[in-house]
Amino acid sequence: MAGILYDARRIKAYEGLLALGELAGESNQWCDLLWEELVFDQELFEELVFYLEHHYLKDAVHCEGYGLTDLYIWQMNQYNIIGDSGKNTDACNKDRMVLKAFKDMIEMKKEPAPYIRKMTMGRGMDRA
Repeated sequence: MAGILYDARRIKAYEGLLALGELAGESNQWCDLLWEELVFDQELFEELVFYLEHHYLKDAVHCEGYGLTDLYIWQMNQYNIIGDSGKNTDACNKDRMVLKAFKDMIEMKKEPAPYIRKMTMGRGMDRA
């Protein structure tokens, strides 16, 4: 076993991601695709570990001024609009929204413009 590095933290994080995915109603395949991206982004990986340990976002990762919390809130607003409820109900799957916030941040880091447009609805961050 000489020369083999064993990172138990990554294994625990992966297992935690799968458990969160199950709560979110996402397939293992979907979680595996998310994992493949997370494992190569150290900042997002650390954020995932923090979330799994504390059950809230540290919000240390940002892209173009937006953090994971912004993406999570955007997900929540989309749910409220689609559900036409004006508020998130017990049926709102917050675990799914957290996972989608991670997925959105991965994609936003690759190509921020579409996400900025979605989040600002074309108005820009400083306009109401």
